[in-house]
Amino acid sequence: MPGSEHLIDALDARVERRHQRRDFFKTAIAGVAMGTAGLALAGRAEAQTAPSDTDILNFALNLEYLEAQFYSYAYSGQGLPAAQLTGTQTQGAVTGARKANLTDRAVIQYAREIAADEVAHVASLRQALTSAAVAQPAIDLSATVFTAAAVAAGVDLSASGGVFDPYANDDNFLIAAYIFEDVGVTAYKGGSPLLSNPDIVDAAAGILAAEAFHAGIIRGALYRRGVDVPAVWTITEQISGARDLLDGTAVSAGPPQRVADDDQGVTPVQNQFGLAANIVPTDENGIVFSRTSEQVHNIAYLTRQAATAGGFFPNGTNNPNAALRRSGAN
Repeated sequence: MPGSEHLIDALDARVERRHQRRDFFKTAIAGVAMGTAGLALAGRAEAQTAPSDTDILNFALNLEYLEAQFYSYAYSGQGLPAAQLTGTQTQGAVTGARKANLTDRAVIQYAREIAADEVAHVASLRQALTSAAVAQPAIDLSATVFTAAAVAAGVDLSASGGVFDPYANDDNFLIAAYIFEDVGVTAYKGGSPLLSNPDIVDAAAGILAAEAFHAGIIRGALYRRGVDVPAVWTITEQISGARDLLDGTAVSAGPPQRVADDDQGVTPVQNQFGLAANIVPTDENGIVFSRTSEQVHNIAYLTRQAATAGGFFPNGTNNPNAALRRSGAN
């Protein structure tokens, strides 16, 4: 286990976070009682027209296109079939993705299973949406975008020539997957309470559960890797900190400052049983937090500023309802 001052500070901060998150949880419950549901659970109410079930499913479909393409290419070197890319709005292509250089047999099997699940999620959402399904937007899965994400997180890339290539090896693949999986879980949790059709709620809950299993697999693999290579734990902390900044959790008048720790890495945390792995980033009630569509777009676009495109979606996501677009700075 790492004995650095950075890790000690991280552990101390997690103890404090447990107390801070109790107030967050109580506020969220109060918000539900007032009828703000998923918006309050995400910690921010947005002045916008409530999205329809179709809007929410299409928002989820954009994210599933991203995840399905990443895992499909990383595992097999091939993306989604052309028939699964069509729909309303402007169809785009995937750039920069390729088969990953995976050598760990367990990681290969993780990639295989998650790829199959994500491809199935795309098909399921498209089937539920029928003619209302949006087309896949342009998606950038190149090392350039992943490097930008790593730089924003403060990851030391000196050993790799300043480049973070998600397809270079097992560790890089797991770290890249970590960028997506936690965001997907919090996005589904934030959107699910806004759904009205019971059948769609049931389907969304099933996908949320699958995404949570995926996140657990990735986080567990990174934790185990960090036992031998502590730098892996540090990188997960840096990525989580960057997501807190990008999604607006941390706001300041000057340079960005992290003022909350909703998003957490896999570094061990102190709980009532002692020092434990942080495979599931929960508050002291054992509950994972939520994100609004705006927060998710912040992370996907890799910016805290007002934007309609950028990062992994160079031309923006295909969300016909303006309420589900990134519309203002935090």
